[in-house]
Amino acid sequence: MDRQSDLYTIGQLAQLAGVPARTVRFWSDRGVLPPVGRSGGGYRLYDAVAAARLELIRTLRELGLGLDAVEALLAGRTTPAALAAVHVKALDAEIRTLQLRRAVLHTVARRQSTAEEMTLLNKLARLSAQERQRIIDDFVGDALDGSADPDSAVIAGWMRELPAELGDDPTDEQVDAWLELAELVTDGDFRQKLRAMARSAADDPRVEFGLNIRPLVLVHAGAAVERGVAPGSAEGRATLDRIVPADLPADETAALVTWLEMVADARIERYGQLLGTLNATDTGPPTVPAFAWLLAAVRAHRFRRDRQA
Repeated sequence: MDRQSDLYTIGQLAQLAGVPARTVRFWSDRGVLPPVGRSGGGYRLYDAVAAARLELIRTLRELGLGLDAVEALLAGRTTPAALAAVHVKALDAEIRTLQLRRAVLHTVARRQSTAEEMTLLNKLARLSAQERQRIIDDFVGDALDGSADPDSAVIAGWMRELPAELGDDPTDEQVDAWLELAELVTDGDFRQKLRAMARSAADDPRVEFGLNIRPLVLVHAGAAVERGVAPGSAEGRATLDRIVPADLPADETAALVTWLEMVADARIERYGQLLGTLNATDTGPPTVPAFAWLLAAVRAHRFRRDRQA
């Protein structure tokens, strides 16, 4: 420091601010840190105002602001508040990107994915909201929109309920849910099953029968699952009799088995669970185990006997 004039050389100013001398020279060359004079040897000299500007520059750069943003603020073309608001949005976008990358890498590590799978997972995770929705719309349209049953329109609406975004702070579970959902809707067999269920629902008496016994299934078959009752056991037969009439005709029993084979597909319930994870809503306890237990019980005590008759 020049004690007589209270001015600083580039080296002295750099030491005062705790930055490299080249940083002072860089900003001086750009015109945002102008010298107030020169020494007898021709060296640039800076005053206390320049020291304060350099401290501000260092703060702004540590916060991640770019050169243009720093220059705009120092030139008075923007305010700290406006600059901060813009930078927050940029940081939010960067954070979301980093979170998605972390989630993809976490999924790759957990699934022991191959290089090809890792590339696919990364592409799926980076899809925009519109692209994600289009995948689901195409899937639901292919599976359900051809049905004449008005209830299918309600189901189709439910199956399209993706959140607009994964959120500002998506959890690993939410990213995993989207990746699993994207894989599920590409399952051709799953699409075919949904299509068959939807297009037969309008005039299929099994649907009404199934809805009527649903409460009984959840209560009695659900309890049997919890207690570990074997469907083919004597207790399993007694439980079955509480749900399905023992005198149900053979053709209706066969039809019931066909219907249960569809509704006991865990993929249908998993679809709803994944949507629940993405939308941060509670989908309730799983019901498929109860229906799968009922299917096994009917096959053990009714359907096998009816086929032999």
